[in-house]
Amino acid sequence: MYETMVMARHYEERLQEEYLEGKQPAFDISAGPIPGELHLAAGHEASGVGVCHHLRAEDSVTAPHRPHHIAIAKGVDLKAMTAEIFGRETGLSGGKGGHMHLFDPDVNFACSGIIAEGCPPAVGAGLDAKKRNADDVAVAFLGEGAIDQGAFLESLNLASVQNLPVVFVIEDNDWAISMPKERVTDVTNGAQRAAGFDLPGTRVDADDVIAISDAATDAIGRARDGNGPSLLEVQVHRRMGHFMGDAEGYRPDADKDAATRRDAIERLETKLRANDIDDETFDELRSRARDRVEEAIEWAKEQPEPEPSAAYEDVFSSPPSEEPERAPSVADTGGED
Repeated sequence: MYETMVMARHYEERLQEEYLEGKQPAFDISAGPIPGELHLAAGHEASGVGVCHHLRAEDSVTAPHRPHHIAIAKGVDLKAMTAEIFGRETGLSGGKGGHMHLFDPDVNFACSGIIAEGCPPAVGAGLDAKKRNADDVAVAFLGEGAIDQGAFLESLNLASVQNLPVVFVIEDNDWAISMPKERVTDVTNGAQRAAGFDLPGTRVDADDVIAISDAATDAIGRARDGNGPSLLEVQVHRRMGHFMGDAEGYRPDADKDAATRRDAIERLETKLRANDIDDETFDELRSRARDRVEEAIEWAKEQPEPEPSAAYEDVFSSPPSEEPERAPSVADTGGED
């Protein structure tokens, strides 16, 4: 878990460097090697890793618009994901989806830029598992600003009514874009939303990967054993702006400083050192994690960009040139069965 968290943090920091290249001093979203917007999740590592290290490739995960730490923890191909973020043709979706619309069917991972959009597909994956009598689990990650969305509440209801193997994970970083959560929602503990749907709700108040892992053990085990859905909220901290280029004028300096001090990686390192993990081991883990990130970024930057004509591919399916043959209807046969 420590190595994966370090890899996710280094990945975000390196993407920030690459993204800002050519976009300053006057911020130009269209300039630089990474096109479009970029939402980074530095400070969220404990939630993605604490939950996903319990999952198998067959289990499904949906993530929101801040997805990289979850994708890395789920085992998404790092090179193909990075190429997608850089808009290259060898990316997960040919460079057409970008960082908010990653899709890797090999490990059943998807994400979306639409708030709470991943909840209904996760419920669908849970229903699929139940229909197949499989013990696969679906996990839907979302932010605390999404817990009032109809898609989330309707998904909780259907998962509960159908007793589906779904775990909903709320990442509470205290900010719904530029609004403090108390200005946009009526509960301080989002796990209370579970009570209205007769399912278990648990909150982990610190971004402690061990505590999150313990809570996820119960929720995922419950789902895998056929005992229905759960709701888990975990406290995380956003170390960067809502998006790259966000001046964060709405955010007090004290809040940013506190988010930097509450470092889940340092918290885990302290626990590991207390259990006699030595400097040499830490150096090896950090080096291996960072090398994977650097290799993925360098590989992605060397990949070709899609040809302009590729914009017309994989969009819609053209109708057949001729009307297909159809079976005779009751009307065609004079009403006979």
